[in-house]
Amino acid sequence: MSREQYRTVKEVADLLQVNEVAVRRWIRDGELRAIDIGKGWRIGPDDLDAFLEGHATRPAARPNGDTNTAPDLTEAQNTKEQKN
Repeated sequence: MSREQYRTVKEVADLLQVNEVAVRRWIRDGELRAIDIGKGWRIGPDDLDAFLEGHATRPAARPNGDTNTAPDLTEAQNTKEQKN
């Protein structure tokens, strides 16, 4: 991996529009993988992608009625009503 692909804490903070302290906390807590290279932490593109993917919310149900991405509450409610 080329050195130019790594981002600094400041670059990641600017990209995500958060404070550098937040990025450093993510690194410290093990949420964001980073490499300590003499002059400070560097974050690789794959590590940043994994962090963002891990913090993404679940997608909503699609307009075409696809329920594979959202729970079917109707079935759960019917089962509950049958038990009562």
